[in-house]
Amino acid sequence: MSQAHAEGGPRYARAGAGPAERARRLAWVVLREPFRRRSWAELAYFLASSALAGAGALALGALGLAGLALTAAFVGVLLLAGGLRVARGLGRWQRVLARQVLGEEIGEPEPPAPRPRLVGWARVALTDRAAWRSAGYVVAKLPLTVLGTWFALSIWLEALVDLASPLTGHAGHVGFGVLGSLSGSGPHVVGGPAARLAADAGARVVGGPAAGFPAGAGALAVGLLLLLVAPWPMRLVVHLDRRLMHALLGPDATTSRLRSLERSRSRTLDAATETLQRIERNLHDGTQAQLVALAMRLGQAKEKLDGLGGGPTAAGDLDAVRRLVDEAHRGAKEAIVDLRDLARGIHPPALDTGLGNALSTLAARSPVPTEVSVSLPSRPTPAIEAICYFCAAELLANVAQHAQASRASLSCAQHGPWVRIVVRDDGRGGATAHGAGSSSSGLAGLADRVGAVDGNLSIASPAGGPTVVTVDLPARA
Repeated sequence: MSQAHAEGGPRYARAGAGPAERARRLAWVVLREPFRRRSWAELAYFLASSALAGAGALALGALGLAGLALTAAFVGVLLLAGGLRVARGLGRWQRVLARQVLGEEIGEPEPPAPRPRLVGWARVALTDRAAWRSAGYVVAKLPLTVLGTWFALSIWLEALVDLASPLTGHAGHVGFGVLGSLSGSGPHVVGGPAARLAADAGARVVGGPAAGFPAGAGALAVGLLLLLVAPWPMRLVVHLDRRLMHALLGPDATTSRLRSLERSRSRTLDAATETLQRIERNLHDGTQAQLVALAMRLGQAKEKLDGLGGGPTAAGDLDAVRRLVDEAHRGAKEAIVDLRDLARGIHPPALDTGLGNALSTLAARSPVPTEVSVSLPSRPTPAIEAICYFCAAELLANVAQHAQASRASLSCAQHGPWVRIVVRDDGRGGATAHGAGSSSSGLAGLADRVGAVDGNLSIASPAGGPTVVTVDLPARA
């Protein structure tokens, strides 16, 4: 990878699609969208969630007004507390609906703390932040429902009415939608866009029977056109609803952070346990076995020395002793190498001279030509240096083993309180973090290691490459 690539981002020469190819792809997307499951699932979700929000708003409004009217009595407080519990239940049903229909996963908020007696229950309900946020979602969903009905649902209804006109003998439109507004109609069913276009084709349609074949054909054509348009406004409305659900129905920022830290800590502890078990196995099966063999050879040599005496066999015994000592010497050197490798796995000695030198050593050892760029005004803490080193080592190993790359780059720079490591390669791409194998290895293991100190790992690896992996870590942790 060239220096220009390392500093200015990917500069790989790739053949881009021409205007004709882009237009063909866009046309294919538009044509197939009305027939995809996602489009109909979003329509079904909007209808079901709007009905749920409407019923919830009525229930919360009745309980809230009754509670406020009876606030002077304790029963009013109970009604308000009950309304908040209903709001929490509505939020749970909304999350289930989004998960079942849209496949949208929204985390569960913290459950309310149990309190004894009726007063304790009311106090917990009135101070339940998740319940208040669920009530806020129901209130915010009402204008979104009105917008979706006016902006998106009306187009679906227009399309379906016009498509059904050859069977029903009528071509008209629902005038409460955005199309009715644009066409100048009122809230009743009269001359919408389908009628206007059909009239231009030679037949006037005023919300009644279609005037012959031209009007029916015109309405059908407009219905097909609106069917191609209908999924996109609905997708925008559902996207806004997704954002609203994540903001108000999921756990708050503090709870999400605590859960993330708990998961990272748990995975890190598991990885540390696995590392200790691996070291124990290596010591038991490797170094310990070599030291036992060394002790046995030295014992045999000692016995030979004790049995040496004068005579013709002394020279042969001395050669046997020399062979035993040579084998013990080789075993001792192999045990030393194993112990050095184990110690290097616990704390890389290259970090003793700084992270920059350690990363340069890693790049020099990589079989893929790698350029290094390091800019660290001050040394991070030892824990962060170790994580940076192991992340860089794993990422360069992945480049050598899986990427089929011809060159790579490794950059490490400090930006304020953060240290960023970026590894780029010009390989085949398609890198993903998955949980296969050991939890302490691979990109998933790196994500756990980085998350344990509140860092972040992001992967950009489209099929065909290039691959860019970015690791952000706090400089002090």
